[in-house]
Amino acid sequence: MMATSTSLLLLLLLLSQPWAGTRAETEAVVCAGTACYTAHWGKLNAAEAQVLCSKNGGNLATVRTEKEAQHIQRALAQLLQPGVPLAPRMGKFWIGLQREKGKCLKPSLPLKGFSWVGGGEDTLYANWHKEAKNSCISRRCVSLMLDLSLSPLTSSLPKWSEGPCGSQGSPGSNIEGFVCKFSFKGMCRPLALGGPGWVNYTTPFQATSSSLEAVPFASVANVACGDEDKIEKHFFLCKEKATDVFDWGSSGPLCVSSEYGCNFNNGGCQQDCFEGGDGSFRCGCRPGYRLLDDLVTCTSRNPCSSNPCRGAATCVPGPLGKNYTCHCPQGYQLDSTHRDCVDVDECQDSPCAQECVNAPGGFRCQCWVGYEPSGSGEGACQDVDECAPGRSPCAQDCTNTDGSFYCSCKDGYVLAEEDNTQCQDMDECEGPEGSPCDSLCFNMQGSFRCGCLPGWELAPDGVSCIKGSMSLQPSAGPPQGENTGDRQGRFVPSATMSSPTGDLKSTSKVAPAMRKPSLPLNVSVTLVPLKTLAPSEPHGVGMEPSNYHPTATTSHEESTGGDFMVQQRDDGTDGQKLLLFCILGTVVAILLLLALALGLLVYRKRKAKRKEKEKKPQNAADSYSWVPERAESRAMENQYSLTPGMDC
Repeated sequence: MMATSTSLLLLLLLLSQPWAGTRAETEAVVCAGTACYTAHWGKLNAAEAQVLCSKNGGNLATVRTEKEAQHIQRALAQLLQPGVPLAPRMGKFWIGLQREKGKCLKPSLPLKGFSWVGGGEDTLYANWHKEAKNSCISRRCVSLMLDLSLSPLTSSLPKWSEGPCGSQGSPGSNIEGFVCKFSFKGMCRPLALGGPGWVNYTTPFQATSSSLEAVPFASVANVACGDEDKIEKHFFLCKEKATDVFDWGSSGPLCVSSEYGCNFNNGGCQQDCFEGGDGSFRCGCRPGYRLLDDLVTCTSRNPCSSNPCRGAATCVPGPLGKNYTCHCPQGYQLDSTHRDCVDVDECQDSPCAQECVNAPGGFRCQCWVGYEPSGSGEGACQDVDECAPGRSPCAQDCTNTDGSFYCSCKDGYVLAEEDNTQCQDMDECEGPEGSPCDSLCFNMQGSFRCGCLPGWELAPDGVSCIKGSMSLQPSAGPPQGENTGDRQGRFVPSATMSSPTGDLKSTSKVAPAMRKPSLPLNVSVTLVPLKTLAPSEPHGVGMEPSNYHPTATTSHEESTGGDFMVQQRDDGTDGQKLLLFCILGTVVAILLLLALALGLLVYRKRKAKRKEKEKKPQNAADSYSWVPERAESRAMENQYSLTPGMDC
């Protein structure tokens, strides 16, 4: 019912068009495969050209393959008619390759960042005239370059030229026209004429031609048989007879003539033409072929000869050669058309022990991080021993776990927070719970040691301090239970005790006994407040923790002024002295600069005051002195007067 309605509509469309028994003007159209290409003149911008193509159901042409470029070249050759000479100049025709505003050039890709108007993936074929311009601020479009004075078929395939897409009234430089593309589900073979006459095809995109190699689905064929005196008219519609099978619905050659028989166009037969005795004829096929229902076309008796299966599918003929079946290789299955193959996702069945990665036609198994293939079976994985010799990433201890590992440190060390593989020394003397020692605490690499102030000695527990003996002679060996970790040797401070009378000048000096130098250069000393010491300390004993200066020595030396000695190696003392000298030298230089600046400031102030005094104006009376009043009164008395004080 639907097919009948479609046929009636197309018939009404055909009858509504002006048609005469003469050949219609042929347009530049080429049909091949499942697409038709049309070439048009017109100085339009790219957007206007796309609108004209889309009105008839198409788009600006794509050139995805070299074969497609050849089809477009043939359409342009029809447009450039040989009988119309053109002046030698380069002309451009829009195609559907564009790059939107904001998208930049991608030199590594064949299309350089451009995309087809009709959509689709990036293609490998490209035929650029020169390198595309790297511009992201404007829309760019591609056109085909042609020398209009030459036939396109005699030259190489048209080159691609990119440039501005043009605007209203300004199509762009050398733009002469555009090329459209129309896609269809199938094609019919051209109609064959067995006698005088002609055929005009009207396509769904309103193009008319009489020389199509393939006629698109839903096209109308206008057939005129006979000569100019007597013309017989017919029309046919290209329809889909079965899946992927298209024909006109006609039987036998058209416009047959007993006058010509098989002498005219082989009687319209595709292969063999056989004449009868009464002037009639019929079509036949060669061995291995059979005649189709149109009684004109031949097809192989092997149904797979036309390659009906697509992609990776292979064709297997059925019994008696009347049908066929498409088969897919392992890892693929037939799609909904039963003519092509699609990949099977084997990972949906979970064939791997851990991770499955699907691939075209198969799959592969992978192991998680921390595992490796075991080789015992397909997809089997085993744990990787990251702690094996030569593979451990840990600085000290490494513990392997299932699929992973973790690092740990020896006593006295903690993991660094950077990557949890390195260890750093733990300062036990500055821990969150405070110093473990009652008095002095010496941090060492991986351990610590306790010490005491002068007049005190380390208790057997190695942590607390007890009152020293009056002889002030330290013990020659380490006390029992001293907290020394796994190190050898111990720190023994020199003891200096003030006299009970409080006289600081009267001190007893004791040289400490030493077994092995045990403190490295990077030992840090922490002094614990004296509140932990025994409260029964005599008032005459004075201790000054601030005067603690550890020194390195290998012989017995005396400590004066309340200082006590720390025995350690001489390694690095020269460097420490040099650092101290540099610091002192820098401080002295800074003080000298400050003194110089201060002296200069004082000098300038004195000089300014001196100038200010010199500029101050002097009074005229400054060079005179006043006579005291008493002297003046004496001068008024007459010393020679007989009556002093009575003279006039």
